[in-house]
Amino acid sequence: MPQNFLGCDREQVLLMPASLREWLPQNHLAWFVLEAVERMDLSAFYGAYRADGHGRAAHEPAMMVGLLIYAYARGQRSSRRIERSCIEDVAYRVIAANQVPDHTTIARFRQRHEDAIASLFGDVLGLCADAGLCEVGLVAVDGTKMRASASQHANRDYEQIAREILEQADKVGAQEDEQFGDGRGDEAAARACDVKRPRLMVSRGQAPAG
Repeated sequence: MPQNFLGCDREQVLLMPASLREWLPQNHLAWFVLEAVERMDLSAFYGAYRADGHGRAAHEPAMMVGLLIYAYARGQRSSRRIERSCIEDVAYRVIAANQVPDHTTIARFRQRHEDAIASLFGDVLGLCADAGLCEVGLVAVDGTKMRASASQHANRDYEQIAREILEQADKVGAQEDEQFGDGRGDEAAARACDVKRPRLMVSRGQAPAG
């Protein structure tokens, strides 16, 4: 009787379900963040863009807000890493609807809307605490873990936490800009992966290792 293994065909056309709704479980934090953002007033974000439709198309503000809030809630501060996550991480891909805003766009959006993002992020942290979401129950601020609990912090305290997180993101961005310039920071690793690997030579009658 032949051995029985699950199929592993990397050449199949669809590696993921056709609908983004099927990519994550319904109780995932990403859906919670998106639903929270959907219910909030985003007029401050939309009002910053031209109403006549002229100029270069911008990323949808609601998507960018959801992306930043989700990333910061998960402890991610680097715009460059957020950009990479939009390629490599399923939850980020769902939030960004398979778009990949570059790190410069992400950083500029944060800087342009810092006050509005801090207010919304503070509200989302409060909602997370009320909902008992443990994965964002501990929010790291300057290396200190603060338990986000509705009984311990008022909404204004959540907004203060959010502002400190945004300040961290700004510092991380400045450090990475100095280190990498306009680059994303992983170009060297990507080039290394593109180098053609030597072909594995196996002598006749000799099985490959592993």
